[in-house]
Amino acid sequence: MKKVTIVANWKSNVSLHEVDAWTKQMENCKWHVDQKEVIVCSPFTLLQSLKSLISDTQLGLKLGAQDVSPFPKGAYTGEVAAIQLKEFVQYVIVGHSERRKYFYEDDQMLANKVDMALEAGLLPIFCVQDVHAIIPKGVRIVAYEPVFAIGTGEPDSPENADDVAREIKETVNVATVLYGGSVSSENVRTFTSMENIDGVLVGSASLDPVSFSSIVTNA
Repeated sequence: MKKVTIVANWKSNVSLHEVDAWTKQMENCKWHVDQKEVIVCSPFTLLQSLKSLISDTQLGLKLGAQDVSPFPKGAYTGEVAAIQLKEFVQYVIVGHSERRKYFYEDDQMLANKVDMALEAGLLPIFCVQDVHAIIPKGVRIVAYEPVFAIGTGEPDSPENADDVAREIKETVNVATVLYGGSVSSENVRTFTSMENIDGVLVGSASLDPVSFSSIVTNA
């Protein structure tokens, strides 16, 4: 049985006072850590609090960041370097479609971010929109997130997503491909049961701990 990876991407949501309630609710969700890996990618502002709460409650969650600087630590005002993130997280999302669209991140910048993450010992979760995307060397986890499915309530078909995942694995030789885009507790199993899809990247549905718990349970 393959190990399923479920990644929560909170984006620019959740305040400090909401984190405690979210983690308390997640205590009701039980999963086998040898069968499912659950990662929460929160805003930078919440990482320290989440790390403490996860440790105190022994939830079994792992932490990730939503972005990383393409530069090393130094005189880069406003950036958060990979070596700084390493104090809190194991994973980092790179190349999300919203970063590409709103912040004009190109292939070279994304490659730089991957390099910085790997150098610091972080695992990049590299997002692509289709099979034609350039995937930097060293990436081991790819998330396929078709733009038409993000936040629309209209996910890709499991069959097509599986074909994309298979092609990515064959072309780039990565071990793990996730699907992202309108994932819900009702459809998650249709994706994770596919041969080449190893898990899901969950956006808005991860903000509600009840909904996210159902996704983790059903995956």
